Amino acid sequence: MRDNRAVTATGSGWTAWRVVLGFGVVSLTADMVYEGARSMYGPLLASLGATAAVVGLVTGAGEAMALVLRLASGTLADRSGKYWSLTIWGYGLTAVCVPLLAVAPFVGGAGLALATVLILLERSGKAIRSPSKSALLAHAAGAVGRGRGRGFGVHKALDQTGAVLGPLVVAAVVATTSAIWPAMLVLALPGAAAMVLLTIMRRGVPDLTIFDGAVDTTTASASPADDGAASSRRGLAGRWLADAAGNGLPREFFGYAAAAALTTGALVTFGLISFHLTASGLVPVAVVPVVYAVAMGIEALAALATGWLYDRVSSRVLLVVPLLVAAVPALALSQQVGLALAGVAVWAAAYGVQDSTIKALVADLVEPARLATAYGVFAAIQGAMAVVGGGVAGWLYEVSVPALVAVVALSQVAAFVLLARTVGRVHPLSHLQT
Repeated sequence: MRDNRAVTATGSGWTAWRVVLGFGVVSLTADMVYEGARSMYGPLLASLGATAAVVGLVTGAGEAMALVLRLASGTLADRSGKYWSLTIWGYGLTAVCVPLLAVAPFVGGAGLALATVLILLERSGKAIRSPSKSALLAHAAGAVGRGRGRGFGVHKALDQTGAVLGPLVVAAVVATTSAIWPAMLVLALPGAAAMVLLTIMRRGVPDLTIFDGAVDTTTASASPADDGAASSRRGLAGRWLADAAGNGLPREFFGYAAAAALTTGALVTFGLISFHLTASGLVPVAVVPVVYAVAMGIEALAALATGWLYDRVSSRVLLVVPLLVAAVPALALSQQVGLALAGVAVWAAAYGVQDSTIKALVADLVEPARLATAYGVFAAIQGAMAVVGGGVAGWLYEVSVPALVAVVALSQVAAFVLLARTVGRVHPLSHLQT
């Protein structure tokens, strides 16, 4: 019934399922762009003169920006109501920055700096759009069944399809041209498709709250009149800063966030792994995107499997994450191709759990009214550790791979202890999700 009312209200024929599928196709095409490019960040930066330390720092900083900036973009979306604008701007950065990487090899000594800026801007685009897109999708996904699971599940399946297709397209172009830059240029096509579809969707369904009966998307936004005097604005700024610092969140949440940050920071980035695969002569450059595409498939399976186990067994399934993270550098950075590829598979499994199931425990630790704030703080803590971990991993790779393996292993012992303490305290708050 909600679908029918939505069609009448918009006059465009956009049902809830059509919106969900629309966002799914947008994510598919956009994932082709940034996952296709991401599969080659290591070799691309190396071809521009980057060392392993630089590759680790740039890719780690990129992951950090994609997480930390959500603190600001999520709050901005809620207070301004400009969900569509932020979504489109975020995707636009990805659609523009990735094809511009094709210019980097032709600007001489400035190529590495240009590529670094473009990579960081692309990751910033993800941070800008993610909270707004999730909010928009949630309205439509809530109208396709008894809960939002089906809608988000279909969206995730389409999203991962793009994550597999993009690297395969890049592999085909690199194999054909024996160069990386043409592949970045080709990715402009799915990027343009994503932007066109977003524009059509915005015109067709400008207000997605019609799917859940809400009438005003800006009720949470602040107006200048509401803030009034300068003292009121200072008070508001103080509350924002307090929320950003996680004021009032339970102690267990911060222990869990610390554990997740340790696993995130210690998980060697694929940029560094792909740098190793090509620099060591283990895998031809054209094959790297294929390896990444397979890894994306493994990531999806790991997310599904651990999600199923989380619901049916307990949150203790998350204790596998530090074990996986600890194994990655020992395998992926070896000099044997078989072990290195096995390491990529383990990396994909760890990344898949970190990007999905590990977030479920936050909802069991924090009251529903503070959940959005908690996810923002959680992402920021992870992001801060990601940039540190990326830089340290790249530096240690050049100094001593055994030292890198040891440092990662020690950090995961600490992560395991923190995680074990947290999962034992989940049940008292689990009723909040019912």
